[in-house]
Amino acid sequence: MSRTPTSPTSTAASARQMWTRTRGLLVGLAILVIGAVALAAVRSGDQHGRLDPRSADKFGSRAVAEILKAQGVTIRPVSTLAEATSAAGPDTTLLVTVPDLLIPAQQESLRSAMVGSGGRTVLLGAGPASVRTLVPGVDSDSGSRVKNREPACSFPPAVRAGSVEIGGEQYTSTLPASRTTACYPNDGRPTLLRVQDDADGDTVLVGSPDFLYNDRLDEQGNASLALQLLGSRPHLVWYLPSLSDPSVTEGDSDDSSEEGAAEGFLSLVPSGWLWGTLQLFVAALLAAVWRARRLGPLVTERLPVAVRASEATEGRARLYRKADARDRAATVLRAAARTRIAPLLGVAPRDAHTPDSLLPAVSARLSDGAHDAGDLLFGPAPTDDAALIRLADQLDALEREVRTS
Repeated sequence: MSRTPTSPTSTAASARQMWTRTRGLLVGLAILVIGAVALAAVRSGDQHGRLDPRSADKFGSRAVAEILKAQGVTIRPVSTLAEATSAAGPDTTLLVTVPDLLIPAQQESLRSAMVGSGGRTVLLGAGPASVRTLVPGVDSDSGSRVKNREPACSFPPAVRAGSVEIGGEQYTSTLPASRTTACYPNDGRPTLLRVQDDADGDTVLVGSPDFLYNDRLDEQGNASLALQLLGSRPHLVWYLPSLSDPSVTEGDSDDSSEEGAAEGFLSLVPSGWLWGTLQLFVAALLAAVWRARRLGPLVTERLPVAVRASEATEGRARLYRKADARDRAATVLRAAARTRIAPLLGVAPRDAHTPDSLLPAVSARLSDGAHDAGDLLFGPAPTDDAALIRLADQLDALEREVRTS
């Protein structure tokens, strides 16, 4: 078996060249992956997600959970609707961290468990996607900035806590005033709303969950409000809604719930990853702009492949032959002959292709009239390949005679 030799002028990169070009990128990716795995392994014991009572990062809620445990409150983190609803009762506080992540069917089930339980339900950041179902007669509007606010109400936990870092959703109620208590107002609308139930229980709507974060618990009256809202009963069910909950079924959600689910999913992504993704996007955009700029005029570069003139001529001739372009081939041959003959006869290059200027000079140089210079240099196209070959031979003969005369 014979091997086909590799052309010395080939531009295909060899395996070694490919490795040389890509090894830096591969090493960088390997370091990035190893670092990410190591970081995840080191921090896996402390991070469980936003508002998770097991998470010790700044957006977790382990600090308030540990204080509640020290006060004798049992805390049970759950991630399914069945676990959350089964635990409802008069001696239980149910904390729902992301109500908008629930689809309508889940909201109806949760509402049924809340009504008549006699316990307390705390809803964090419940927006239009969930508040109308979970607390009929109450509507919400987002947009208030989280900042230090005074209670301005008679709700005992708020009065004792004083100023608190709160904001986010702000609520409007059409329920009787005897059933509601509005606290921490923003432009007249409360960011904390307590709704009294018929069975000696209540539902507390909190516009933002910031006062439960580990890094904000020691600010203002955040810790006091958190402990009073979540520690009023001996048992606390900490419900972290999940998209993997078996109760989530396709076809049960409308457009608003899908939007709420998307927002809930983004809220579970650590802010550092979102910021890092934005930085990578900006860096890629700047690199594209930098590489696309033309920093100066075009410069000549050495061709990657050297093509001999004879090869180019043969290739062009084959194209003419394949297309039966004898007229075009004859035109090229005659133009080249006129260009070479004109300087020998003292004719200016600009007049080399003008019969009135070139033919008289050719006739004056020839020793006899054997050649019909007009037909050779400006005649009709050949009718077949044989005539084209004769024309090429005759043009060569004419050029030799002009050179030697």
